[in-house]
Order: sequence, then structure tokens, then C-alpha cells
Amino acid sequence: FMIERTKTMSKDTTKSMTEGRPFGLILSFAFPVFLGMLFQQLYSMIDTMIVGKFLGEDALGAVGATGSLNFLIIGFCMGVCNGFSIPVAHQFGAKKESNLRRVVANSIWLCIIFSVIMTIITVVFCRNILSFMNTPAELIDDSYKYIVVIFAGIPVVYLYNMTAGIIRSLGDSKTPVYFLALASVINIVLDIAFICIFHTGVEGASYATVISQAVSGICCLIYMKKKFPILKISREELSFNKNWALSLCGMGIPMGLQYSVTAIGSVTLQTAVNSLGKSYVTAVAAAKKLSIIFCCPYDALGTTMATYAGQNIGAGKTERVGPGVKTAFQIALVYSVFIFIVLNLFSSKLLLLFVSAESTKIIKDAGLYILFGSAAYILLSLVNIVRFTIQGLGFGKFAILSGFLEMVARTVASFGLVPFLGYIGVCLADPLAWLFADCFLIPAYFRCIRICKKRLEEA
Repeated sequence: FMIERTKTMSKDTTKSMTEGRPFGLILSFAFPVFLGMLFQQLYSMIDTMIVGKFLGEDALGAVGATGSLNFLIIGFCMGVCNGFSIPVAHQFGAKKESNLRRVVANSIWLCIIFSVIMTIITVVFCRNILSFMNTPAELIDDSYKYIVVIFAGIPVVYLYNMTAGIIRSLGDSKTPVYFLALASVINIVLDIAFICIFHTGVEGASYATVISQAVSGICCLIYMKKKFPILKISREELSFNKNWALSLCGMGIPMGLQYSVTAIGSVTLQTAVNSLGKSYVTAVAAAKKLSIIFCCPYDALGTTMATYAGQNIGAGKTERVGPGVKTAFQIALVYSVFIFIVLNLFSSKLLLLFVSAESTKIIKDAGLYILFGSAAYILLSLVNIVRFTIQGLGFGKFAILSGFLEMVARTVASFGLVPFLGYIGVCLADPLAWLFADCFLIPAYFRCIRICKKRLEEA
């Protein structure tokens, strides 16, 4: 990896967010990130569409039954990589180039270690976990065939998310999108080839996903090597450093655990859904696939605010963080109203992407799930914007606490609401989780800002 050194910062490929109006900076950065996340979700959406249309509703339910487990494990990988990229933004904002390269080098070592350990554990215990989750007997075999391949591909998840996170931290939010667009096309072709031509079953969809993500990760790696002189690392900088590694773990692991702790609540909820029968499992699977697509702007705003806050705190410009948060929330508010109207007018039509028109009960139940969720999207926007801003400021441990509250809320819904309200309890779980998290995150944000200002005054 990049064994050279330079003192020159690349003006063409890096972008500072420490100067200029927050609205223009946030919107121009968030839009490419949104497109990238949209392409990333297309992996899963296309898998689901082809599985549902060509392999049937049981196969769709089998893939859907792995959704929360997928989020638990893959979410941890993504969270760790996002956490590792925040110190990159700090060092870039502070213009400490050698430290930046040391951070990148140690991120590489840690990602290799984490990916090997996680791949072994998840592949070995995959079926046991599905059984523990009460996955319906008629779905468990296909669920296992699908998710075990995804888990075997954990190294490429780390590869893409690490490289894309570093590129974004240096201000370039567009390039990862191009590679994901390419990967999406490859994913479509491979999905059709594996499922429709080679008749591999549900595991064919997971093969397509892993191969496609590997392509996007390799492309990001090659791009970093060629286009970022600031990342050409010397042999000394490439060496593993205990102090840098511990610092990165202090940022990355809490973010990974935040994803996972949140996902534990989703696993608990999925277990409750499984107990209602495969019809509800399929309905929730279809509703979630559709909802995730329309929630990409909130994820994009969150990712943007992590970089925005990280660069500005690294540059000592704490006063720019507040206006940035306000701007992001205003964008999210307008979008939330718009998408609530769109989803509740057209959700029944959009769900036909995943299930047949004859599946009227599944469409009705999925539409109800979408109605409850979209009504609370403004709460979700606050979760993403405020949480990622706090992480960008360097307070990663707060993310675990907010994730813990989401887990508590979904657990309450699973054991307290679902037994009494049935499927309505499932529909209330996400809004309740977002409300719990916001009640903690908003006061925590103002406390973090006060701490940052105090540190700046004392420096």
C-alpha cells in the first residue's frame, strides 16, 4: 500500500468544509453521499426483487428474516469504519499530514484484524443464531444459505467502507458513488445470471452482493493510491502503532457497537415478528426494503455531519457546528413532509416491486408498517444528524448510549406491545426507538458543544 511520502496536499481531490456557508457545503457533500447509499441499498433491493419475483414469497421471507442479523453484524463493520474515518477528518482539518497517514495506516491494520476474526465467528455460528431467533422452520434453510455467504464476505465490507470513509473524510463524497454505480450494474447482471440462468437459489443473490461490493472496494483502493498524494505513506508511517491503534479503537468500536446495540433491538423485534408467522415476516421484509431506500437521505445527512463536524473541530472552529446542524435539520424537515405524502399515496404500488399483486394481505400489512414509520421520519432525521455530529466532535461513547436506548425501546415493543397489540406493536417499535434516542441525543449534543468550546478556550 502506498509506500512513498509527500509534503504536498492535493488541492484537486480534497475538500475543506471549514470555510463557506454551511447550506452549500452540506448539500453539495450530502447529495453524492445519498446517491452512494442509494446504490448501496440497490444491492439489497435488487436481491429482494429478483428473489421475490423468481423464487417466490417463501424465499423472500427467508432473506427478510436475516435482515436484522445482517444489520447486527454488517452494521458493526460499517460503524467501525465510520469511526476510523473521523480521526482522518480531524487530522485533515488540522492539516497534520503525517498524523493523517499514520491514522490511515493503523486503520488498515485494524480492519484486517477485525475482518478475519468476525468472518470466522459469524460463519461458524450462523445457523445457531438463526435457530435462536426462532426463524420459521420452512424458511431457515434458505435464510442460512443467504446470510452465510454475506458473512463470508465481511472482508470486502471492511475494504469498501474503510476506503470510502477515508475518501469522504478528505472532502471527496463523489468518487465512491461512481464505483458503487458500477458495482450496482454488476450486481444486477450477476443476480440474473446466478438465479435465473444458473439456478443457484437464494445464495446466488448473496454471491452477487459480495462480488459487487468487492469490485467497489478495490476501485476505491486504486483511486486512493493514484489520486491522493497526501496518503502516500512512508515505511515508518505504515508500521503498526499501539497508541494510534488504541485511539482508533476508542472511536471506531463505540460506533460499531452503536450499530450493533441498535441492531440487537432489531433482532429482538425480528424474533417477535417471526412468532407471528411467515406472512408477517414477508410483509415486514418488503416494507423495510422499501423504507430503507427512502431513508437514505437521512443517512447521507448523518454521514455528512460527521465529516463536517470532524473537520471543523479539527480546525478549531466549533462555532460553525451549530449552524451546520440547523441547516441539516431544515433540509430533513422538508424532505420528511414530502416523503410522508409520497409513501402513503403510492406505497401499495411500490410494494409490487417485491410481491405479486395477488398478495393483498402482505401488501396491506406492509403498507401499515410504512404508514407508522414515515409519520415519525422527522424523529429519525434527528437521530442521524445529531448522533453523527456528536461522533464527528469526538464523543463516540455517546453513540453507544443512544443505541442502547433504541435497543430498549424495541425490546419493550417486542415483549410489551407485540403480545398485546400484535402486528400494531411491531409497527410502533421504530418510532418509539427514535423517540427514546432523541430524548438522550439532543441534550447530549449541547453538552458536547460546551465541552468542545471549553477545550478550545483552554488550549
